Amino acid sequence: MRLILAFLFCLSLTIGSSQMNKIKFTEYDLDNGLHVILHQDASTPIVAVSVMYHVGSKNENPNRTGFAHFFEHLLFEGSENIGRGEYDSYIEEAGGTLNANTSNDRTYYHEILPSNQLELGLWLESERMLHAKVENEGIETQREVVKEERRQRIDNQPYGTILQETMARVFKEHPYRWPVIGSMEHLNAAEESDYVNFYNDFYVPNNAVLSIAGDIDIEQAKVWVKKYFAGIPRGKGEIYRPNIVEPEMTGEIRDTIYDNIQLPAVIQAYRTPGQGSDDSYAMEMVSTLLSRGGSSRFRKSIVEEQQLAIQVGSFPIGLEDYSVSLGFGITNMGVDPGDMEKAMDAEVLKIQNELISDEEFQKLKNQIENDFVSSNSRVAGIAESLANYHMYFGDANLINNEIERYLAVTKEDIMKAAQKYLSPDRRVVLYYLPKENDQP
Repeated sequence: MRLILAFLFCLSLTIGSSQMNKIKFTEYDLDNGLHVILHQDASTPIVAVSVMYHVGSKNENPNRTGFAHFFEHLLFEGSENIGRGEYDSYIEEAGGTLNANTSNDRTYYHEILPSNQLELGLWLESERMLHAKVENEGIETQREVVKEERRQRIDNQPYGTILQETMARVFKEHPYRWPVIGSMEHLNAAEESDYVNFYNDFYVPNNAVLSIAGDIDIEQAKVWVKKYFAGIPRGKGEIYRPNIVEPEMTGEIRDTIYDNIQLPAVIQAYRTPGQGSDDSYAMEMVSTLLSRGGSSRFRKSIVEEQQLAIQVGSFPIGLEDYSVSLGFGITNMGVDPGDMEKAMDAEVLKIQNELISDEEFQKLKNQIENDFVSSNSRVAGIAESLANYHMYFGDANLINNEIERYLAVTKEDIMKAAQKYLSPDRRVVLYYLPKENDQP
């Protein structure tokens, strides 16, 4: 035990020392509303170029869901000055990599390039913002790509519909109720003008953050940013932001889903505050306490001691307007899902009624600190964090001090948050059961 405590103490010192190295950055706005963040790190000759658009599935028309994710694919089709299929080629021939992702709240594009290719990255992203090809040929191509992605990741994946089925019950009014990948029927029904309008509405500089991190010369970067982005017109209309208040849940929602699976699963979902709120930090620590690592409470009790599950966990789905705390467990062969649910409830009840020990609390803080430092240990992570913090909170410097919000959470805060939000009469419980042979 002394060795363990000594290790944790040393780890805490190491993490604290790392966090003292503040991440310096420069930020400013262009006249067209584009927010620019520049971070210089000459330790390796690479640069991360990223653009984050404040548009996700929650900004969609309820009759045209899936557009935000669809555009993540479509905007690699090329532009007025980039041929179809050439976008990837530019990056690969320069020795770089590229990717993009979409969430309920935002869409993010990024490239990792040798630092002498910064101008190339800026040109490519400016083309995406101003001159993207939004036309039927690319739409038809990417429509099939998205359909196949849905089949692989959701429809034909065991337990693949968990998030979709859960969110549709946790939210009845808010746009978080539909999946990010959206509806294939909506994408099929959309016309070219629908896609053009979405591009013109959301892919505008005043709805974006350009974040660059790596081996750059700040002044030269500013010159190139002005060259490629300053002339892009500001969006004409107001950016649509849903202002929908989800009604409080007044009772437990319970349902059964039959899936192509071998072992039953239990899902428990609770609506929690949006990211950045005081309680959101406490709730994230509740999830870490329950399921992070081999000695987590769920694993020790439900997997190792009671042998009820082959896998069990809890994780926070942090979103801008609301968040969700989602617990899940896949049973061992022959275990009744009801026994699994009771075991999960028992561990939650302990957190609600008993303060965690000093040793467990210290371990929890060490895990949070380690995650915080690790997420900003590479230029790609720094570029994304800077953009996230500005977009969601209007404060990019949270990259340096958000950890203080976590460390301000007390043991009492954790217990109170669990009591407040993990209520059995305000949750969704789903049983995933194997389909019978005669079920479609």
